[in-house]
Amino acid sequence: MLKNLRPTFSILTTSIVSSLFFPAVVLAANFKLETATIADINKAFDAGALTSVQLTQLYLNRINAYDKQGPSINSIITINPQALETAGALDNERQSSGKRSPLHGIPVILKDNYDTFDLPTTAGSLTLANSIPPDDAFLTKKLRDAGAIVLGKANLHEFSLDFTTISSLGGQTLNPYALDRIPGGSSGGTGASIAANFATIGTGSDTAISIRGPASVNNLVGIRPTVGLTSRDGIVPLLLTQDTGGPIARNVTDAAYILSRSAKKFITM
Repeated sequence: MLKNLRPTFSILTTSIVSSLFFPAVVLAANFKLETATIADINKAFDAGALTSVQLTQLYLNRINAYDKQGPSINSIITINPQALETAGALDNERQSSGKRSPLHGIPVILKDNYDTFDLPTTAGSLTLANSIPPDDAFLTKKLRDAGAIVLGKANLHEFSLDFTTISSLGGQTLNPYALDRIPGGSSGGTGASIAANFATIGTGSDTAISIRGPASVNNLVGIRPTVGLTSRDGIVPLLLTQDTGGPIARNVTDAAYILSRSAKKFITM
């Protein structure tokens, strides 16, 4: 009986000692990308168990496995080729001067109607395939200023005109929970990519149901802000009396982080 207990006791003792003296090792071993929240990621960052470069690479690996090879969700139009370089710079900044916000070093997927000065903004249309805006959308800049990494741009229903997320440039995006179903729209590319854990958080735009619809059918949280709470500057327009940009995330708290940092006036959390 005592012999049988010894191995268990030894493993338990090793686990306790490891947790006391090597918390980063234990945290790294227990880190689950698929369920990680912004708070979980910041805890891992702070413990030295994870870097933004490592996190970004994990998401890029998932995109390569599930969005670029068959059967593909087909949610991403553009990957930011500077994402890892940006992540490295933000890791260095964290070490030298601390984090800017809870979004520091967190990868985000933008709906591809958000202007980005360094990537094409296409609205899903072949006619805009090589169109690079002169500057960021207001919301894009707010997220970058908070330390978020623009990992890529997501497919959408072309010019946000319908609810199935099919475009001449990006094709048909599929629902990651059932590949024979649509991901909603028009922000379905963001919805599918966040549901598939291609980034921590995402953005959409909503004129009728374009944030709330994809959030609903992809088991996510979407917030349609009151028109005027966030700026639509730099978002390809559909209906100026109704257009608004907002967050799509896997939980309420993460969605609130995005909204608090992207509103015209900072919302304290």
